[in-house]
Order: sequence, then C-alpha cells, then structure tokens
Amino acid sequence: MTGHAIVVGGGIGGLATAVALRRIGWRATVLERAPELGEVGAGMSQAPNALRALAELGVEAEARAVGVPTCSASNLRRSDGRYLQRARPGDPTPLLAFHRADLHRVLLGAVPADWLHTDAEVTDVRQDDGGVTVVAGGAQHRADLVVGADGIHSAVRTVLWPDAEPPRHLGRTAWLGVTDVAGLPGDLTGSVTMGNGDLLLIHPVSRGRAYWALLTSQPTAGVRYDDEKAAALDRVGDWHQPVPDLIRATPEAAVIRTDIRELPPLRTYVRGRAVLLGDAAHAMSPDRGQGAGHTLEDAVVLAHTLATEPTIDVALARYDAERRPRDQATARGARSDGARTASSAGQRLLMAMVRLMPAAVWRKGLAPDGNPTWRWQPPELPVRSS
Repeated sequence: MTGHAIVVGGGIGGLATAVALRRIGWRATVLERAPELGEVGAGMSQAPNALRALAELGVEAEARAVGVPTCSASNLRRSDGRYLQRARPGDPTPLLAFHRADLHRVLLGAVPADWLHTDAEVTDVRQDDGGVTVVAGGAQHRADLVVGADGIHSAVRTVLWPDAEPPRHLGRTAWLGVTDVAGLPGDLTGSVTMGNGDLLLIHPVSRGRAYWALLTSQPTAGVRYDDEKAAALDRVGDWHQPVPDLIRATPEAAVIRTDIRELPPLRTYVRGRAVLLGDAAHAMSPDRGQGAGHTLEDAVVLAHTLATEPTIDVALARYDAERRPRDQATARGARSDGARTASSAGQRLLMAMVRLMPAAVWRKGLAPDGNPTWRWQPPELPVRSS
C-alpha cells in the first residue's frame, strides 16, 4: 500500500515521519507553522532503542557523526562532588548526546525540499470517505491521512480530539543551556548530580560544547525571573565543578526556562484518517530521556504498519495497539522517576539504594539491553525508494 500523507509539524517527529514514509514509497506534505524550519531547545541524549530507530530510518551514520557518547547514566554524584557510581575507562556508553538542532538537520537532509511548507499554521482538519483536507496558511491540502506530529500543543489534537484533557503541569520546572567548555574545570564526560531536591544533568555535545539541565520543584506553572541564569546559579552555585562554572559560562540569552508538563493518557491515537505521534500523543516528563526516542519509534512503527497492512484503517488501528501501551507505560515511569528525585527525602533514599547496589549490577543495567525500554527492536521497513 502506498499513498500521500500530510504531516503537521516540522520538528524531529514530523521530519522522522516524513523520512519513514519516503522509505516505504509514500509521499508526504510537511506543514510547519514557523516561518523557517529549525529546532528550539538545547540538548538531548538518545538511548539504544532510539538509535535503532534512526538506523531503520537510514540516517544512523549521519546521526552518529553529530552525536557524542555521554557517561551521564554512569556518573551519579552528590552536590559536594562525591560519586555514588562512576564510569570506568573503557566502560560502554550506550547513550549518544546531541544538540537538538544537529539531529534535526540530519533528518531534514533526508526529506525532499519540495515536501516542506513553512508559514503553514493549521486551522482546520476535515475528513470524509475519500481522505482528509487540512487548512493551513490560507491553503488547503488534500491527502489520504494526516499525521499530527505538532507537539504538546498539537493543533491536530485540538481539532479532532476536543474531549482530550489539556497538558498538565507536573510541579517541576527546568533551566536548560548549551555552552563552550574550553578551559572549564571538572568532569564533562556526562553526569547526573542530585542535591536538596534539585537535579542537574550534563551531556557533552558536538563542537566542544556541553548541554546542562537543572530540574527543580515549582508547584505553580509560569513562574519566571528577570534573570533566569542568575536564578539557576543561585540554586547550585556552591555545587561541585563544573556545575557552577558551566552555568556561568552560558550566555544569558542561551538559557531556556521551561515547565515540566505531560499529556494525560489518550484513549486512542487515531480518529478516522488522523493519527498522532510524539509529544502530540504522549508528551512526557524528561526523567527517562525517552520523549524524542519514543517519537522516533512511533515514526518507524507507523510507516511499517502502512507498508504492510491492506488498508489505512487497519494500519492505524495496529499502530495504536502497538504504540499506545508502550508510550504510556514509559510516561508513567518517567513521572514516577521525577517524583522520586523532586524532594530531598526521595533523593536520600535513592542515594542510599545506589550506594548499596554492587557496581557490577549497576553496570549491567546500563548495557544496551539493560532494561526493557532500551531493548526495543524496530520492525524492518520495506524500503521502496532511496
């Protein structure tokens, strides 16, 4: 089965979907509301499951060329610098870290330019027996189905899932930044540091830079400061290096503030010839580092069902049955993980458990097949175009 899909959203999820559809011989029209294609945000890491999805999309080599191995999962520290668990030289590093813009460029390079439409904000989606019509940017686009890959505030979901609950605040907020690391002290191979209910993550990214993210409790959404960089530094200025100097070295304009939200579970990802993926379907807490990874999985599975099932309706039903339970289970786990590290008491309990855990057991859990999430294997896409 081949056809034509309208993909709403030109971020990582939308581009991954377009790449997957192209590989199975489908055409796609990608609608992005921004005036130009790009990726906002700072950094991310991708686990083995996501890297397998990138391989199935045919862009693994390009992705690895712009990614950097990170030891963040292996280096767990207290705010005074003490290591609770530490990576050894030669230990495997299953995670690959990216600047979001670098991974976005890799996917963008695999999508035909004439498939991409910017300044195309979706205002309506209509369905009939023959397919879907999407109104965007003053134009109408017609296709066999529409894929909502337009993020946590999805226009497709808003129009076609009016009964869906809105995204909810999880009582936490984050500061994010990327900066050059030349001359900075301390371990910049990647780490997670906990203290006083705060958590700070460091990933190395390409071109001699590092990404950092500071997560802290914030019961009220939308609280902001005149100087967000100073507010972040005020919380961790006395922590071990490189934490304070990394934040000080970050240009003020490069510090991003975002509240942690999730999308309450949907009863279905499918409405007629419309289907959701990525944050539009299952926006989740970042605590398991799986938001983008599950988005890449979604894209591969959607393309596989469209390529191997006899009708679109059957394909979408199978996609929903395969993806929704896994996505929502991971979202629940991420929420629980975040809740455990969002208080001093929870962190002390976690630190005690880590100290009692033999290093061999810790390292076994960090193998590429060390947990069920990472063990996911993509279906093989029947490649019908180059």
